[in-house]
Amino acid sequence: MRTPLRVVSSLAVLTLALTGCSALRGASPDPAPVGTARAVASENATDPALAAFYGQRLQWADCSGGFQCTQLTVPVDYADPSGPTASLAVVRLRTAATGSDRLGSLVLNPGGPGASGVEYARAAKDVVAQDVRDHFDVVGFDPRGVGESDPLQCLTDAQVDEFLATDPTPDDPAEVQALSARTTELGKGCAASGALAAHVDTVSAAKDMDVLRAALGDDKLSYLGKSYGTYLGAWYAEQFPQRVGRFVLDGAIDPALSSEQVNAGQAAGFEVALRSYVQDCLGGKDCPLTGTVDDGVAQVRRFLAGLDADPLPTGTARPLVQGLGYLAVAYPLYATQLWPQLSAALTKAFAGDGSAMLALADAYAHRSANGTYADNSTTVIYAVNCLDRDDAETEPQVAATVARFAQDSPTFGPFLAWGGLACTNWPVAPVGEARQVHAEGAGPIVVVGTTRDPATPYAWAKSLAAELSSGRLLTYDGDGHTAYATGSSCIDDAVDTYLVSGTEPAEGTTCGA
Repeated sequence: MRTPLRVVSSLAVLTLALTGCSALRGASPDPAPVGTARAVASENATDPALAAFYGQRLQWADCSGGFQCTQLTVPVDYADPSGPTASLAVVRLRTAATGSDRLGSLVLNPGGPGASGVEYARAAKDVVAQDVRDHFDVVGFDPRGVGESDPLQCLTDAQVDEFLATDPTPDDPAEVQALSARTTELGKGCAASGALAAHVDTVSAAKDMDVLRAALGDDKLSYLGKSYGTYLGAWYAEQFPQRVGRFVLDGAIDPALSSEQVNAGQAAGFEVALRSYVQDCLGGKDCPLTGTVDDGVAQVRRFLAGLDADPLPTGTARPLVQGLGYLAVAYPLYATQLWPQLSAALTKAFAGDGSAMLALADAYAHRSANGTYADNSTTVIYAVNCLDRDDAETEPQVAATVARFAQDSPTFGPFLAWGGLACTNWPVAPVGEARQVHAEGAGPIVVVGTTRDPATPYAWAKSLAAELSSGRLLTYDGDGHTAYATGSSCIDDAVDTYLVSGTEPAEGTTCGA
């Protein structure tokens, strides 16, 4: 999505250490457990030129922790299958189930775009219930351009530091030009990565998932997608409705939304989440905020505004500037477990010490204390988003949205409105568009929405579930980003039952914490 705030799936994705997952040379192919990859390929590869990709035999190798790793080969450009190829990192945790108890593979995507599916699958014991793991191999992959999958290298670590520290709410033409220059530099860097930069769009990534399905030996794809992973899953279902198995889309993004609608929706979502945090803070102890909820939100807003002219010292060469301050406030709003950390960091910041807020911002961006970034998620998100929709706005059009966004979201509105500038000068032409997806003929698709989700507002889950021909909405009345495996036993039971038995949640099911 065209916004500086990365849509991510869960706390686990944000805090896990990066784990490499490359197959060892000389490893033996694993017999496909459900049917053979070649048999699946012969039935499902609609283009004979893709048969070699659909029929490939994955070379699995042990890669610690009981996991196996491999590489999947896909064409860079599906319109030119004989051209360059890309390699995707894949990891799996195998189930011990056999016979009718074994339900195939459950493919995961945690969000982003840019978050690592390999990392997410590595956390399978925390993000997928034991009952599900008893029936499915849990499979994760890094989408094209991401992580360990021939990643786009758009900026150096030092350039990413500069990019994140750029004033995100410009007040004059010079600051607008500076922000535009940073996004232009990012685009040029991504384009310089080579041919793949024009093909990291979501539709292509969804086609990769179908090649992966075939290579795994599954007739249908069972899938758990969170946040951006719902967008990827929706496009898969639209292209391959007959191959949809048990699908869960948690924290939904509606593909019908324009870039401006996405940014505006997120701004409003983060405002709602901030109010929830402030209300909780004021009702507890050691809260740095005072007065009513409106008063507390205004105090956070004044703090962020003050960083524009007066950054806080952090004990490092990097002061807490406004852009980093926004990341520091946004990051804990994804998960209620992080709210106490935000309170502690704000307490220090109000006393003139920005170090704890900087630590939150760095956790959001996957930045280590030594100045390196664990992955390319901070930058590849723009490369994907700018290809996925063809509605980039000019600088005057972006500027005109600021006041409108601020009406619904006084705190985050200007920040996310100016995020629309990211694709204004993107050097690679878009290939996608905003439109409804229906996935006519697909099996049941469970869409999970959280009522006070900051990054993917509940309204998006409602609209996506209604647009899908077989959508079924499951509601979590609560806080935080996404709902499955985040604390609601009601949501977990409904999703687990669906994945294992195929029984959908009852129409209108709503769960609390």
